[in-house]
Amino acid sequence: MLKFQNKTILVTGSGTGIGQAITKKFVENGASAIILGRRKEPLEETAEMLEEIIKDKQSNATVKIFAGVDVSDEKAVTGMFDALKSENVNLDVVVNNAGVSGPVTCFVHAPLDDFRSTVDIHLTGTFWTSVQALKVMKKGAKIITISTFFAEERPLEQRPYRFRSPYTASQGAKNRLVEAMSWELLEKGVMTIGTNPGPVHSDRIYKTVYPKAASEFLRVSGFEDLSPSEVEAANNEIVGLLGEDDETIKAGIKSAAEKLGKEETTLTNLLDKVKTIAEKIQKNTSTMIPDQQFLSQEQVATTVLTLADDEQAKILNGKIIPGDRVFYPVKSHIRSSVPKAEKNNLDGKRFIFGGMSQTEQRVSSITSMIEEKGGQLETSNGFDLAIHITGNLPDFSKLTELSRDEWDKLVDQFINTPAKWTQHALNDFVPGGSDDPRKFKDAKGRIVIIGPALPAGKKISGHERAKVEVFRGLLRPFVTTVNQELSDVLKSNIRVFLILPGTVDGKEPNDENIVNTINYLVSDEAASSSEVIFCPDETR
Repeated sequence: MLKFQNKTILVTGSGTGIGQAITKKFVENGASAIILGRRKEPLEETAEMLEEIIKDKQSNATVKIFAGVDVSDEKAVTGMFDALKSENVNLDVVVNNAGVSGPVTCFVHAPLDDFRSTVDIHLTGTFWTSVQALKVMKKGAKIITISTFFAEERPLEQRPYRFRSPYTASQGAKNRLVEAMSWELLEKGVMTIGTNPGPVHSDRIYKTVYPKAASEFLRVSGFEDLSPSEVEAANNEIVGLLGEDDETIKAGIKSAAEKLGKEETTLTNLLDKVKTIAEKIQKNTSTMIPDQQFLSQEQVATTVLTLADDEQAKILNGKIIPGDRVFYPVKSHIRSSVPKAEKNNLDGKRFIFGGMSQTEQRVSSITSMIEEKGGQLETSNGFDLAIHITGNLPDFSKLTELSRDEWDKLVDQFINTPAKWTQHALNDFVPGGSDDPRKFKDAKGRIVIIGPALPAGKKISGHERAKVEVFRGLLRPFVTTVNQELSDVLKSNIRVFLILPGTVDGKEPNDENIVNTINYLVSDEAASSSEVIFCPDETR
């Protein structure tokens, strides 16, 4: 008997790529499959392939398609699981795989609507799919979530991913969501596991991510006599030609040259440069792997199949399993104790505040302390320091019992609003810098985000901490990635810092510690350090 005979698996984003490979692997092992995605055609092609496998294996498996389902669409996901429930379907394994590249550009240049939609697909799609799937899952079922090694695998280990801020923020939070759900679903007997594949052979990497990253490097650094906006416009027209035959490329270049009013030679050289840089990015990544080989989609599928084993799942419930072989050079980005600043760096600094209504008391307290040090509160442009307070996580029992509206408000509070605030501050520091990255060189400014505090009290459960860490896990990768862009790519002296109040042993946050940290963060020393996340209350 095949290992997953009489079992049913649901895989999001299963029409192509890794999702298709995972579904195929389970069907080869006897499972029935429910496949879904936004596009009907690849799902139908996948279904045909799966039916052939079922016929060859002579299993009793079936294949069911839900086309047009975007995991970020509340009604579509809810309706799908309601339909499965009405048909008395029981799911044994749910794999959260669906994803998009999102904007591949410096954060300051990323459209906020694209930022939000990337978070909606990766994080909210994972959350809502998992919550709704519980309607048709029984004891022993598993939820397996695919994330990435270019994120926060562990809270204290940050792996910034330049040009991919919404992507890496979402993936870090997904890892923490896996951990939180393992506490919450214990009574139901449903297990949750995450895995972070390294670079995987896929069309998305070779035809989308690497060329787009190369295009962004050229927009920032410049190419021949083209302005950044002209480089971007040209690449939007020609990058899709990569991988095509010579005749198609030549015709595409000619069409783009006529449309943009540029020389064909210039655009040909630009496309060649994009290709060269994209290949270099791929090569540089492969050199961090001992055998210099990216994972195959088959290998990722095998990993997921292994994690779905009953005994393995019991052992690994709530864990994030590294699925990569990459030795990624990681800098120290997180610090607890703050260096003592002998100098009052806040004297004469103009600062502005932003935050939720629930943070008024903390805003007032911190404002008073900064003003005592000579800081000047501003209400408009012309500031040196922008401070945003997210507020703390509101009281609720379980994440998995939240309504979609309640969840969306938390995502807005802890990433979409801080991202919007950060982008507006960057635009104030460097007017026009979003479209002309050359203006960022040597520009100065500080942005400080004060994130949610860990819960305070004598007896704090692991579950209570895990809930907060989901949203701290959004902010940590976001801040490290944006800073990598500001320092290494844009060559600016602007920095975005994250302060995370509270302690793991439940001590009350101290506003004085926060202000002392801010006093250090506005110093030149802080600007030259790789440490951008501070937990000032975590002292012995």
